[in-house]
Amino acid sequence: MTRVAVILSGCGVFDGAEIHEATATLLALDRAGVEVVIAAPDIDQMHVMDHQAGEPSTVPARNVRTESARIARGPVADVAALKAGDFDAVILPGGFGAAKNLCSFAVDGSGCTANPEVATFLKAMNASGKVIGAMCIAPVLIARVFGEDKPIKLTIGSDAGTAAALCEMGALHVEAPATGVVVDEDNLVVTTPAYMLADGIAEVFDGVSQLVAKVLELTNRNH
Repeated sequence: MTRVAVILSGCGVFDGAEIHEATATLLALDRAGVEVVIAAPDIDQMHVMDHQAGEPSTVPARNVRTESARIARGPVADVAALKAGDFDAVILPGGFGAAKNLCSFAVDGSGCTANPEVATFLKAMNASGKVIGAMCIAPVLIARVFGEDKPIKLTIGSDAGTAAALCEMGALHVEAPATGVVVDEDNLVVTTPAYMLADGIAEVFDGVSQLVAKVLELTNRNH
């Protein structure tokens, strides 16, 4: 059975994983009969947002792995414990957590750094010929991890500023609509804009479903 790691960055669009995107990913994988392992880094979030007010909260720091368990409905694996040999693919939903907790893009832009444990796993997956999927803002993490050493075709939709930052990090940006996907067949990376462009949850589900289908197609082709 195909085994896919889904890496989350917390719970909630403004400080963690985007819940609609994460749910769409898990639904598409489940419908495809794939075994899923949900993982997250065992670190504190950059900060905690009040999602009602849209402002930073004064509550104590929250743990990314613990918060991700809200979406997983149970225990979440530590990214540090993942081994590329155990998986056929990895998918990263978006949400600001991807740019705040998995890397520092939200603060540092193209000068950002990636969480070292997430970066290590992504590099190991790529080196093993495994497929990587990323959506919404999460492709900035892929650009940071692989940089100019491995220029990868990616999309975040059509936002000029974010696209320019991707290119500054060494990626090759391709514009795409909310429900479209961009596939780098040479580097085995699939991306979709999701809520970087989507007007609603239906478009997100359509785009993510296409991403999952393409990730699995490439995975099966490489077996």
